[in-house]
Amino acid sequence: MINITLPDNSVKQFEEGVSGLEIAKSISEGLARNVLSVKVNGEVWDATRPIRKDADIKLLTWDDKEGKETMWHSSAHLMAEAVEKLYPGVKFGIGPSIDQGFYYDIDLGDRMISENDFPKIEKKMQELAREKQTFDRKEVSKKEALDYFDKKDDEYKLELISELEDGQITLYKTGDFIDLCRGPHLPNTGFVKAVKIMSVAGAYWRGDEKRKQLTRLYGITFPKQKMLTEYLQMIEEAKKRDHRKLGKELELFTFSQNVGQGLPLWLPKGAMLRERLEQFLKKVQKDAGYVPVICPHIGKVDLYKKSGHYAKYGEDSFRPIQTPEEGEEYFLKPMNCPHHCEIYKSKPHSYKDLPIRLAEFGTVYRYEQSGELHGLTRVRGFTQDDAHIFCTPDQLKDEFNGVIDIVMHIFKALDFHDWTAQVSLRDKNDKGKYIGSDENWDKSEKAILEVAEERGLKFKVELGEAAFYGPKMDFMVKDALGREWQLGTIQVDYNLPERFDMEYTGSDNLPHRPVMIHRAPFGSMERFVAVLIEHCEGKFPLWLTPEQAIILPISEKYQKYAEKVLTLLENYDIRALIDDRSEKTGKKIRDAELRKIPYMLIVGEKEEESNSISVRKQGEGDLGTFGVEEFADMINKEVEKQTAP
Repeated sequence: MINITLPDNSVKQFEEGVSGLEIAKSISEGLARNVLSVKVNGEVWDATRPIRKDADIKLLTWDDKEGKETMWHSSAHLMAEAVEKLYPGVKFGIGPSIDQGFYYDIDLGDRMISENDFPKIEKKMQELAREKQTFDRKEVSKKEALDYFDKKDDEYKLELISELEDGQITLYKTGDFIDLCRGPHLPNTGFVKAVKIMSVAGAYWRGDEKRKQLTRLYGITFPKQKMLTEYLQMIEEAKKRDHRKLGKELELFTFSQNVGQGLPLWLPKGAMLRERLEQFLKKVQKDAGYVPVICPHIGKVDLYKKSGHYAKYGEDSFRPIQTPEEGEEYFLKPMNCPHHCEIYKSKPHSYKDLPIRLAEFGTVYRYEQSGELHGLTRVRGFTQDDAHIFCTPDQLKDEFNGVIDIVMHIFKALDFHDWTAQVSLRDKNDKGKYIGSDENWDKSEKAILEVAEERGLKFKVELGEAAFYGPKMDFMVKDALGREWQLGTIQVDYNLPERFDMEYTGSDNLPHRPVMIHRAPFGSMERFVAVLIEHCEGKFPLWLTPEQAIILPISEKYQKYAEKVLTLLENYDIRALIDDRSEKTGKKIRDAELRKIPYMLIVGEKEEESNSISVRKQGEGDLGTFGVEEFADMINKEVEKQTAP
């Protein structure tokens, strides 16, 4: 018999070899019908795989992230099986799950797949799903795997197998389709009830532009048809909110091939919006005791080797910059923290100086693959609202709490209400991914978990998602369409202070090591603005929007009065402009609505005589007549309410 510990810490005994699915059935048949996979001692397994020793388990359903990943990875196999039946002789690269669905890279030979082919692939997938084919896992030797794919003449799988060792190779069989795969997979294909092929694109094998270009086929599946219908409706709504489309319409940013891929150019309105975001956070930070610093955009390669970022981000960075000095190399900085460590070390510190809070809107650079670039959400140069706090161990929890306060302030000001915290800890079974001692990791993980518990945050724990130098708390925010984004991060780090030999003199007059907190409430300014655009559909909060009001004179006769109103509003720090085109007022109103300007101020003979304005609100219509000062006071009170802590 073996002991199985369930998530509520209850322990049940089962015979050795019991599967997660059988454990689910022992609880209820209803639960078993919804179990997609099982987490065994932190590792996700097939629900049908035998468990042969004591284990902590969690039964995974569609409501779990890993459950969705199991469904979508299994669906990639299902799609591959369908494609192989429709296009005999095809070869396959890789087929992972992604944030929304899955893809498979396929070598079709001299054939092509277009959107016209999607319906027949979907139909074949649905036929195979209804057969309730099992996903049969088989451990094989390296020789067996090589022999099988050699006979199949699949050079892509042969290349992948050549990099593996005996004892770590498994094949999965679904119907007539056999694939090299670690799994996990669904109990059978019958769990897939709704199928949609989303798009097709080209993708170089292993991301190498010198290798063959394969066909990348994207799809998504659901356990209910209703879910697919709702998802497709959400996709249509998302197209209207696409930050790339709205960013162009609202004249916020652009890209230029002459400048380079993934390097955004901020237009005047976008630059003003971004500047207001920065000024808002700078004020919050100043009130919280942060001090500004500025660092260069490059640093010596040795700096990033010392911090560990070279090993972590070296492959994803721009190539080193060679100087005329022999052997001297610089990097476009992938992170700001090593620079801030050097600032801390620039002079000695006492415990009385701590905490020290250094803040910078620092631009960093990563060489993202061209196929991964996407508007502002995935770029090659981005600015982080970075800050690093150096404190004593006793100050750690208070400082961590202070950062959470800042994050909450930002979410309120930008109308993000639906969020959860994710506490990311290390994978204790794969310590090679991290730097530092077990003692330091234990202390930092304990501190984050205690803060989350004490504040009563709604949070979940993810093992293996920590930064390489320490655990972290990320804030997962749902936008207006229910999509989840990671916005804001706080990381506890005992390791960089050791690597950089940072010290402070304690009350005992002896040297001590500070603790370092990395934090970025916005994260990347570019990505944050993209998410914000899509969340509010370009209708920014009043305090942030580039233009708060537009003055619409009903004819040229009232141009001078419009200019007088504009001057008065500017005296109250209200951002306004005049639409002096010789267009009808109705068209001016429609255009202002499309430009998502919050307030339209109509001026004519009646308004000039009474020294007033007729006010319309975007999306709501006529609000009536106001004095200019009265309107300005209303606007400023609304802004103050939005930005108050």
